[in-house]
Amino acid sequence: MLTLQTNLCELLGIEHPIIQAGMAGSTPAALAANVSDAGALGTLGAAYMQPDEIRKCVQEIKQRTNRPFAVNLFCTSMIDDLSRIEEVQPLLDRFRGALGINNGAFDVQTRDMFNEQFQVLIEECVPIISTAFGVLSPDKMHVAKQQGIKIISMATTVAEAIIAEKAGADVIVAQGSDAGGHRGTFDMSIHPNGANIGTFSLVPQVVEAVRVPVVAAGGVMNGKGLVATLALGAQGVQMGTAFLVSKESGANRAYKEALWSSTEESTVITKCFSGRPARGIRNSFIQTFEAEGIDPLAFPTQNSATKDIRKAAAEQQNADYMSLWAGQGTRLLRTEEPARKMVMQVIEEAENILSIRKV
Repeated sequence: MLTLQTNLCELLGIEHPIIQAGMAGSTPAALAANVSDAGALGTLGAAYMQPDEIRKCVQEIKQRTNRPFAVNLFCTSMIDDLSRIEEVQPLLDRFRGALGINNGAFDVQTRDMFNEQFQVLIEECVPIISTAFGVLSPDKMHVAKQQGIKIISMATTVAEAIIAEKAGADVIVAQGSDAGGHRGTFDMSIHPNGANIGTFSLVPQVVEAVRVPVVAAGGVMNGKGLVATLALGAQGVQMGTAFLVSKESGANRAYKEALWSSTEESTVITKCFSGRPARGIRNSFIQTFEAEGIDPLAFPTQNSATKDIRKAAAEQQNADYMSLWAGQGTRLLRTEEPARKMVMQVIEEAENILSIRKV
């Protein structure tokens, strides 16, 4: 049988060149553990987690599997800007009214937990750390490297990939515009709506620009996508949306149903939920907010301001007001299956394609 072992697999200690994306809020410990146990790399999306919660989840993953796994954090400023809060909250209160919850406050506060989160990863000897929105600072990169931790950095341009490699990243995830969720763009002043270069344009250019393994992200949903990205020079794929419909996913039933009923035309890139550009399924929240012509607050303030709305919508299974992050390949979504089975299906499809090509 042909194998899909790449240098990425050897570097990270995994069997299959698949990374499950660290989608904050949608990747519980069970999902990360089961993906890793299947031979791929599971990732805990810990960016919004309290440090104690991260520690608990990391320990749970270790109990479930002895395979490598990653934890994803955001490397960006968490300083609030409340200068326009009185303009935005009245609009958000309309959504709160529809959900039957209290109006929002004008003293929104976002806690910067990054240092504490990072310390937990060091104390728990997490084998791999992945980052979005930027790279680890030199001091933290040094600490991680001293402990033998591998670093995965997401990049949306060749320039960002080069920055990440110089900073010490062991793996670069080239995130194309097809990808769901937040754009990983480093500098929002350069790209206000995120750098949006298609996966199949970005990947080969990043491969040519850096020496570390490159992983393709964005629109990859099956074995065909894996083989295609390998042909472009990638050493593996990162898949997020595909795992949102798995049995272990943190996405609730309303979210999953919205994914299954969506198409390649359903998603838009919006800042209205978090203040940073992210690709998700267009719903009533996005339509209403954008129709008002009011700019959302900057990240992380907008994200903190909408937290109660998103939480209530999730509890009520109301997809109209949830952040339905999704990529552009949703017609290729599978039915609800265990993550292990999904990993093996992708690998089997890819191996079958390669076997046919070899013949």
